[in-house]
Amino acid sequence: MEYRALGTTGLSVSALCLGVAFRGSGFVWSSSPDQGRTEDDCVRTIERAVELGCNFIDCANFYGRGTSEEILGRTVKQLGGRDQLIITSKVGSAMGEGVGEQGLSRRHIMHEVEMTLRRLQMDYVDVYFLHQPDPHTPLDDTLRAMHDIVQQGKARYIGVSNHVAAEIVELLWTADRRGLIAPSVLQYQYSLVTRRYAEEDILPLCDRFGLGLMTFSPLAIGLLTGQVRSGQPIPEDSHWYQNPQTEAVLEATEPIIAACVAVAEELGRTPAQVALAWLLAKPAVSAPIIGPELPEHVDELFGAVGWQLPPEAIETLDSASEDGSPRRLWQSPGARQQVPPRR
Repeated sequence: MEYRALGTTGLSVSALCLGVAFRGSGFVWSSSPDQGRTEDDCVRTIERAVELGCNFIDCANFYGRGTSEEILGRTVKQLGGRDQLIITSKVGSAMGEGVGEQGLSRRHIMHEVEMTLRRLQMDYVDVYFLHQPDPHTPLDDTLRAMHDIVQQGKARYIGVSNHVAAEIVELLWTADRRGLIAPSVLQYQYSLVTRRYAEEDILPLCDRFGLGLMTFSPLAIGLLTGQVRSGQPIPEDSHWYQNPQTEAVLEATEPIIAACVAVAEELGRTPAQVALAWLLAKPAVSAPIIGPELPEHVDELFGAVGWQLPPEAIETLDSASEDGSPRRLWQSPGARQQVPPRR
């Protein structure tokens, strides 16, 4: 395993971060709810990743409404290696139907961090993320709550997920003006299929402010595995099975997928390994977040580490993916509906 600096935090993290939004926990990306995994699958997946040197694990209270955190907590306790791991979680997505069960108010953040730590059976998380923007809450309130959580030792660092560049800059500016602890790690969707916004705005922001960058959906929700192709049967356990957007998405992304498959065949790698290696070649990327569901998936994806794409392969992938790249492929199911901006 390779290890990298997480921005300027001083943390050394594995080149791939294990995302534990397990379908077995009730967090189902598949179009078919019965395609979820068992808790044993989740446990074995975490164990295999740690065995192969992964020290970086990403979670959220929203995943399975806390179930993923519980599974992760039990597994880490069994492994007995909490001090060797970098654990993240998130707050802000809806944890219930009530108006007070979502968002980034001080009350909700303070309540949810306690619930997260209880489910994880841990005293602290290494990075605590704002899962998404909350236009209903003043930034000062949100940042002061996160500042206090770090001061209380319940989190080591603050992170920001799903915010656009302008929102991130506003958070940094507000923290600086108020003398509060600023976010130091970002999560953003970035892959061969979703390049444009990340490369135009997010990567330069990371360079400018020394922010660590964790990229989610690095395989474009399975498109870059090469198993979902235009004109071919869609696997039933895929997010794209019976998805009304599938035909349009595949038409737009087929040249990118084809290039990834071709490079993989030439190098004797899998398309997923090639797609991850392309991301790992980006200096601003600290760690892509992978989402394996079985130990054998871990083995394949970790095969992206320990080698580098040849320059001509990078050029081929860049050329195939430089035009028409959407900002993102999906909206978090925990996200609020469109609301008026903060005034």
